[in-house]
Amino acid sequence: MIKLLDKDSAIEAIQKLGVNDLRFLNSLIVERLKILYQMKSSIQMSSFSIGDKVNFQVSAGCVKRGIIHRLNKKTVTIITEDNHQWNVAPGLLRHTN
Repeated sequence: MIKLLDKDSAIEAIQKLGVNDLRFLNSLIVERLKILYQMKSSIQMSSFSIGDKVNFQVSAGCVKRGIIHRLNKKTVTIITEDNHQWNVAPGLLRHTN
């Protein structure tokens, strides 16, 4: 990774900015974060295909198992063994045999 500014220099520069410049900088940072998250999601998504058997953990701690039905833009649609449909982020899925 290229180091353009150290943290102290960045903090010093930010402290000198006015409201409009801070809002502009904020929008740049938010857009960059969106791109990074989309890239990560795309990489994770590429390891799955329709028909793959997967599992994922739900909030109650139990593990759901199912088959990938559809690959969406941000999530993967899973049809579970109990015939329910879940939309799950690809980073939460694990392949099963």
